Amino acid sequence: MLKATLRSFLAHKGRLLLSALAVLLSVAFVTGSLIFSDTVSRTFDRLFASTAADVTVSPKEDLDEAVPSGRTATLPAALAERVRQVDGVAAARAEVDVDGLTVVDEENEPVGPTTGAPTLGTAWNPTERSPVELTSGHAPRGDGQALLDSETADRKDVRIGDTLTVIAPPGSFEVRVVGIATFTTTNPGAALVFLDPSTAPTKLLGSPRAATGISVDAADGVTDEQLKQRVAAALGAHTYDFRTADEQAKSDVEQLGGFLDVIKYVMVGFAGIAVLVGVFLIVNTFSMLIAQRTRELGLLRALGADRRQVRRSVLAEALLLGLVGSTLGLAVGIGLAAGLIELMGLLGMNIAADEMVIGWVTPVTAYVVGLGVTFVAAYLPARRASGVSPMAALSDAEVAGVGRPLRVRAVAGAVVGAAGAAALVGCAVSERTSSAASLLGLGVVLSLIATVIAGPLLVRPVIRVLGAAFPALFGSIGRMSQRNALRNPRRTGATAAALMVGLALVGGMSVASESMTASFDQQIDKTLGADFVIQNTNFLPFPKEVTDEVRGTEGVGLLVRGRFTPVAVRLPDGDRVETTAAGYDPRLDEVANITYVQGDSAAALANGHLAMDRDFARDHDVRVGGTVPVEFPGGRRAELTVGALTDQDAAEGFGTQGGLYFGLATLERYAPGGQDSALYVNAAPGTSDDDLRANLERTLDPYPQVQVRDLADYKQLVHDQIAVLLYLVYALLGLAIIIAVLGVVNTLALSVVERTREIGLLRAIGLARRQLRRMIRLESVVIAVFGAVLGLALGLVWGVCTHEVLALQGMAALAIPWFTIVAVVIGSAVVGVVAALLPALRASRMNVLAAIAHE
Repeated sequence: MLKATLRSFLAHKGRLLLSALAVLLSVAFVTGSLIFSDTVSRTFDRLFASTAADVTVSPKEDLDEAVPSGRTATLPAALAERVRQVDGVAAARAEVDVDGLTVVDEENEPVGPTTGAPTLGTAWNPTERSPVELTSGHAPRGDGQALLDSETADRKDVRIGDTLTVIAPPGSFEVRVVGIATFTTTNPGAALVFLDPSTAPTKLLGSPRAATGISVDAADGVTDEQLKQRVAAALGAHTYDFRTADEQAKSDVEQLGGFLDVIKYVMVGFAGIAVLVGVFLIVNTFSMLIAQRTRELGLLRALGADRRQVRRSVLAEALLLGLVGSTLGLAVGIGLAAGLIELMGLLGMNIAADEMVIGWVTPVTAYVVGLGVTFVAAYLPARRASGVSPMAALSDAEVAGVGRPLRVRAVAGAVVGAAGAAALVGCAVSERTSSAASLLGLGVVLSLIATVIAGPLLVRPVIRVLGAAFPALFGSIGRMSQRNALRNPRRTGATAAALMVGLALVGGMSVASESMTASFDQQIDKTLGADFVIQNTNFLPFPKEVTDEVRGTEGVGLLVRGRFTPVAVRLPDGDRVETTAAGYDPRLDEVANITYVQGDSAAALANGHLAMDRDFARDHDVRVGGTVPVEFPGGRRAELTVGALTDQDAAEGFGTQGGLYFGLATLERYAPGGQDSALYVNAAPGTSDDDLRANLERTLDPYPQVQVRDLADYKQLVHDQIAVLLYLVYALLGLAIIIAVLGVVNTLALSVVERTREIGLLRAIGLARRQLRRMIRLESVVIAVFGAVLGLALGLVWGVCTHEVLALQGMAALAIPWFTIVAVVIGSAVVGVVAALLPALRASRMNVLAAIAHE
C-alpha cells in the first residue's frame, strides 16, 4: 500500500500542483508574518535594552492619549541634581525629548519622514548608550545650532551649513546644521534633530527649567532595582514613574507592539483567506481524483486492501502534498519576510536582513498549518474512497456523488442557516453595540458555513437562470456548457465556494464602508457650520503661533479653537471610563450645529461645566445639573457639573466615547500646556470664501504640515481614511481570486481528463476545436458567476447587518455600492474566461482517436 500510495502521488503530481500552490500561499503568509515580527521584535529589544538608562525617572501619566493633545509631560530639570546626591548614583542627566515636530528646509519643504514615523527633537547628551554617534562636523554649541541624523540628511539632501526651521510646541526657530549624527543601531524610521542641552529645554519645552525625564546611571556594585528603590525613596515613590532598564525597554517595546500587531494581523488575514479557499480547492481536487480512480481503488479492494488501508492511502497522499507545500511555503515565507524587511528599509526603518530571526516556532507552525489544512480537506474524500466496492473495478462507477441525494446537506444547511439567520436578526434588533457586534460575528460564520454546505443545492436552480441565455446565444454549445456545470452539483458548488468567500467579504465591507462614508457626509453636512477647518495633515496638534497667525489673517471674522485631552470620568453607577474630551471656545454655536436634548452651548462651555452624549448619560445614570469627578493628565482632579446633553451621533469632534466636551477655560485650568488641534474659521462680512482661502493658505505657507479644508475637502479626507480599509479588503479579494482561479483551472483540467472519451466522441461527430474551447470557457464563466452571485448576496446581507451595528454609533445612512457589485460580477465572468484558457487549449489539442480509446 505504501508503494501504491507513492506511485499514485507521483502519477498525479501535475494535477496536485495547483493544490500545492494553495498550501504554499497559506504557509508563506503565516511564516512570513512570524519571521518578520520576530525579527523586528528582536531588533528593537536589542535597541531598547542597549540604550535604556539603568533607571529612568519620568512624569507620572495615568491616562493614555488616544487622540494627541499636544501636551508634553514634564518634570523639573533640577531633579537631576537631587538624584545625583542619592547613594549609588554614578551620573544623572535631565533629558529633553519631544516628538511631533515639523522641520522644513530653506525651500519650505518638510525634512521629516513621510511614512508616519515621528520627527524628534532632543538634547545632545552623548553617552555609551547613545544610539547615534557624531560622524562629521561638531556638537551644537549654544543657540541656533543643531545636529541632524545622517539618514534624514541623505534622504533630504541636507548638508552641514544648511539652515532649517523647526516648528516646535513653544514656537518656530531657525537652526544651522553644524554636524551629522549616524545611527549605530537600528533607526526606527524617525528623523532626529539634536540641540545644545542648554537651549533645548527653552526651544522644545518653553521653559529652561523643564525636562521630559531623568536618566540615572548606577555606580559599580549597585543593581538597577536597588537604584530604583533609592531614587524613588528620595523623590517620592508616588510622585513620578520609576523604571529600571529592563522595565523601560519593555515599555518601549509595548508602545511599538501596536505597529507590529497591525502588520502581523494583516498577514494572518491573508493567510486565513488562503487557508479557507485552499481547503475548497483541495477537497475538490481529491474528490475528482478519487472519482477518476474508482476502478483503481476497486482493484485494490479486490486484491485484499481493506477500507482503512484505502483511507490511509488517500490521507497519506494528502500529507505528502502538505509536506511539499509546507516546505516550499516555508522557503517562500522566508523570502516574503526578507521582502518586508527591505520594504521597511525603503520606509526608513533599517533592519539588517542578516539578523533575520527564524525560531523553532516558525517551521513547526508552517508544517502544522500545511499538513493540517491538507489533512482536514482530504478527510471526507478519503472516507468516500474507503467506501469503494471491489465490484467497482468491473464497471465505470464513480464515487463523486453525482447520483447521491443531497438530503443530508439540505438538513445540515437548513439547521446551520437558521442559526446564522437568527444571529443576524438578533444583531439587527439589538440595542447594544457589544451584543450586536458579537451576534454579527456569529451570524457571519454560521451563514458562511451554511452557504458552503447548501451550495450544491443551489447549483441547479441558480445556474439554470444564469445560463438561460446560453442556448439562444451559443446554440448547442451553450446548452452543453450549461449542462456540464449542472452535471455534478457538489463539484460546481465546491469550485465556486472559493470565489464566493472572497466576494462575500468584499461585498460586506463595501456596503459597510459606503454606509460609513454616507453617514459621515450626512453628519458633516449637519454639524459643521464653519467656512473652513484648519488642521494638521496627520491630525497632530500645532503650535500656538499657528493660531495667532490665522487669527491675524485678513478676512477672518470668527475663529473657534478645538483642543483634546485624555480624561477619566467616575460615573454615578460606579464605572470609571477613560476617554478623550474636547475643549472649545465660547462661540461654538456659530461654527457647529449641535443638537441638544437638554441645556445649550452656554451651559456646556461655562467654567466648571461639561456636556456629554445623552445615551452615555442614560447608560450611566447621569443627570443634567449633577456633578461627575473627572481626572485630567498629571493627576489633576475636578468635580464638573453636567451642563448639557447632546444627540450628536458620530458627528465630527464628538465621536469619542461619551461625547464629552467643555470650554477651553475649563480645559486650560485642569490640563494646561495643550495645543490646538483644529481651528474653525468663518469669513468676515464682505470677504468671499475664495478670498479667505487664498489669504489663509498664504498665511500658512511657512507651516506645510497645516492644511486649510472646506466642507468638500473635509468629506474627502474622511473618504480617504475609509478607503484605506477598503484597500486591505481588495488585497484580500485579490488573493482569494488568485486561489479561486487555481481552483477553477484545477477543476476544469481534471474534468477534461475525466471527460476525455466524451470529448473525443464530440470531436468525432463534428465538434470543432474552437467550439470545444468555447464550451469549456462558458462552463467556467457560469461557475465563476455562480460563485460571485452567492458571494455578493451573502456579502450584502452581512453589509446590511454591519450597518445596523454602525447605526448604534450614529452612522445611520445605508448605502449600497451598486457600481462595485456590477463590476465584481463582470469581473467574475472575466475570471472564468481566464481560468478556462489552459484547460480549453489542452482539450482542443487532444488526439481524437486516442481520446475515444481512453478508459
